[in-house]
Amino acid sequence: MTHSLSVIIVNYNAGPGLIPAVRAALHDAMEVLVVDNDSKDGSTEALETACGADPKLKVLRNHANLGFAKGCNRGANAAVGDYLLFLNPDCELDPGAVDRMMEVMEQEPTAGMVGGLLLNPDGTEQAGGRRAVPTPWRSFVRAFGLARLSSRWPKLFTDFHLHETPLPDHPVEVEAISGACMLLRRPAMQQVGLLDEAYFMHCEDLDWCVRFWRERWRILFIPDARMIHHKGVSSRSRPVFVEWHKHRGMMRFYRKFFRHQYPGALMWLVTAGVWLRFSLVATYYTARRLLRRSGRADG
Repeated sequence: MTHSLSVIIVNYNAGPGLIPAVRAALHDAMEVLVVDNDSKDGSTEALETACGADPKLKVLRNHANLGFAKGCNRGANAAVGDYLLFLNPDCELDPGAVDRMMEVMEQEPTAGMVGGLLLNPDGTEQAGGRRAVPTPWRSFVRAFGLARLSSRWPKLFTDFHLHETPLPDHPVEVEAISGACMLLRRPAMQQVGLLDEAYFMHCEDLDWCVRFWRERWRILFIPDARMIHHKGVSSRSRPVFVEWHKHRGMMRFYRKFFRHQYPGALMWLVTAGVWLRFSLVATYYTARRLLRRSGRADG
């Protein structure tokens, strides 16, 4: 079924997975806009060879890697559909998933954004597809394992990840979904505004969800719109770079929405915790890379 739907895919070295993702999207949408962030792996050229004859495909090339938010926004500004689906190139949608999301959108006029069930390649539910907003307190609860106390004090010690709770059997309202697959209603996006381009990658989707919620647009999670998310395909070659922007995005998100709600001392602890975590993760990846180089040299 073809709706007044524009699919926007931001590509950065997505590899061979880009072509099947675009082909599936071409089946479901009136247009597919692939915004290329100066990929160097030949994926965009391969896509143009494989699908360039389809008039529904539009490839927009950026002169540099401008980041996920800027890429999405460029696609949104060029799109013409009444609905816009922002889709990662590493998402493999089940047949009928787009139609199901569109059906729910048309049944729920107060829904501004919907997302589906993200699955790992092994079929287990992936974290992030349905979640609460990770406030500084919720992040503290998760970091120190305090979520185990939620059975006694559920309001105080609730984790922000919801994938560990039973899967609902119908669409439900949630605080946030994943930027890997977001279907938006155009009037809602026009009211809320585009993605915040101060985020390079990570947390821009959470920022958008908070802004939709503040403008009283509902966000729905649809459990029977299923997709496999091959997470991190574009970022495996530069893990420290990705982690830097992930943690930088976390700090922007906390300061933007929660700086005035939490005491200065708590925000200082949150800041220290974020950058301590980044230091540990960066050290791990750097050491692993050095060990691999050492092993190749010895071989």
